Amino acid sequence: MVKAVVGANWGDEGKGKITDMLAEKADIIVRFQGGANAGHTIVNDYGKFALHTLPSGVFYSHTTSVIGNGVALNIPILMKEIRSITDRNVPTPRILVSDRCQMVMPYHILFDQYEEERLGGKSFGSTKSGIAPFYSDKYAKIGFQVSELFDETLLQEKVDRVCETKNVILEHLYHKPVIRPEELLATLHEYREMIEAYVCDVSAYLAQALREGKTVLLEGQLGTLKDPDHGIYPMVTSSSTLAAFGAIGAGLPPHEIKEIITVCKAYSSAVGAGAFVSEIFGDEADELRRRGGDGGEYGATTGRPRRMGWFDCVASKYGCRLQGTTDVAFTVLDVLGYLEEIPVCVGYEIDGEVTTDFPVTCKLEKAKPVLKKLPGWKCDIRGIRTYEELPENCRNYVEFIEEQIGYPITMVSNGPGRGDIIYRRSPLQKK
Repeated sequence: MVKAVVGANWGDEGKGKITDMLAEKADIIVRFQGGANAGHTIVNDYGKFALHTLPSGVFYSHTTSVIGNGVALNIPILMKEIRSITDRNVPTPRILVSDRCQMVMPYHILFDQYEEERLGGKSFGSTKSGIAPFYSDKYAKIGFQVSELFDETLLQEKVDRVCETKNVILEHLYHKPVIRPEELLATLHEYREMIEAYVCDVSAYLAQALREGKTVLLEGQLGTLKDPDHGIYPMVTSSSTLAAFGAIGAGLPPHEIKEIITVCKAYSSAVGAGAFVSEIFGDEADELRRRGGDGGEYGATTGRPRRMGWFDCVASKYGCRLQGTTDVAFTVLDVLGYLEEIPVCVGYEIDGEVTTDFPVTCKLEKAKPVLKKLPGWKCDIRGIRTYEELPENCRNYVEFIEEQIGYPITMVSNGPGRGDIIYRRSPLQKK
């Protein structure tokens, strides 16, 4: 059976915790897209971790962690990440890397930095991790696939060809030092030594696992609104953030994905530029940011302060629809316990008309939030284990949002730990 854990919004929804929790009953966890440009924060018995490439189920000794072909693989970062967890007494994980995976090259990171520098005030708010240049090269068919590391003749020829192309841009557009082919080839040899022990045909491995009745968990990075087709283009990432892409990015038939757990925060947050209709500012935002998450709302990879906002029903309904949601995991509900009343964005006003449908970016830029205020519960809900024990106003908040988005909230997270989860049977679930 295949399950996917994906985000409904801008990313940072708490997918890492949900994946870590569900991985207890999974055999294989697969990262299927994105790179080390965003992170998942995990709190478990070993401590607090920020993962960037490794799947969030890596802390269980019975699981296999897979880097799928859709991932932007930065090999030195992956190696450093493996060391960062084993140095803290986490058992050495079993890791497989797809031979069809493509590699983030050192020049991708440089090109990312140079382009943001060139654009100045009109930049895309990139994390400068090389992700956009990586995917540009992948689709321009000049990327380096892991399998190519093991064909020396091909590698040498390709290094010369790629350097010739890149150096024209470096010299004449960015006015930066050129890439030397011999240095690039030496780097690729180092990458080969680092990754060789992990490489396999992941698609064939997963096909066999499914024949044996294994449970596979697909872990997405970021969320619907950062998808290059269906998100807030152009302020998006460069790979599809949708569960549907999990089939492609892992090498699975799409019909194998039976459950899609879409993660929503009980409020909104975002890292980076782009439309964010329910955004709040000033002291109100600072207070929510300080209280949010586990130790505050700051990017797990970048450390940047996240932009804050109230729950956005319009964006979340759209996000869940595009993901094909079967279950909603509703996270960080405990954070809102300090508020007397909690605003919720229930519609967008665009040119004097109110809509509950998420629009294209040019209309989104003009949208103003239509807010409805719900009474708060004014207490700490951490430690509660059953839905019925939650304060009435807290349950009302969950049920109001569920009604607005139209998808069943079956998990409610009320703290950062693995055990801080409440399972609930939603009236929206099929009987």
